[in-house]
Amino acid sequence: MGRPRAFDEDEVVRAAVGLFGGRAYDGVSVDDLVTHLGVHRNSLYKTFGSKRGLYLIALRRHLADDVRPLLDALADAKDAEGALRLVTSADLRLLLLAAIERSPVDEEVAFEVTSALDSVDRAIADALGVPTDVATALTAAALGILLRGNPDKVATALTRHLGPLTRKGT
Repeated sequence: MGRPRAFDEDEVVRAAVGLFGGRAYDGVSVDDLVTHLGVHRNSLYKTFGSKRGLYLIALRRHLADDVRPLLDALADAKDAEGALRLVTSADLRLLLLAAIERSPVDEEVAFEVTSALDSVDRAIADALGVPTDVATALTAAALGILLRGNPDKVATALTRHLGPLTRKGT
């Protein structure tokens, strides 16, 4: 019989979200995971199968813990500025890095990223009563704002020029 697991899998996955969200998949080695997560190499492989296995679990946790609450909050967005502020204030680092770094080379990551972004688009479209292509443009603008930095300043400048994209009937 093997030794009992000496770590909390949930805590390890949460820590992996932060590590991958801060340094991306290719920026994190197995040695980094072992050192930062406090998990022995053999335990990491036994529990998660591989670095990629842990990455996928961490990405899905990020989507559940960080993107899902954003979708819920977007349901209450009154206008484009509010939607932009919600997206730019959310912790989407791992989603952004996954979209840029892993989606082009990993179909499973691409599916998760595309599904998450489509959900953000739908949440914005539903909240504001705008066509999906307008919501997709707002999502793209918000993610671009996050990539550029200084989200408050950029979002404020952008929303001054968006016009009255509000809920239907207001």
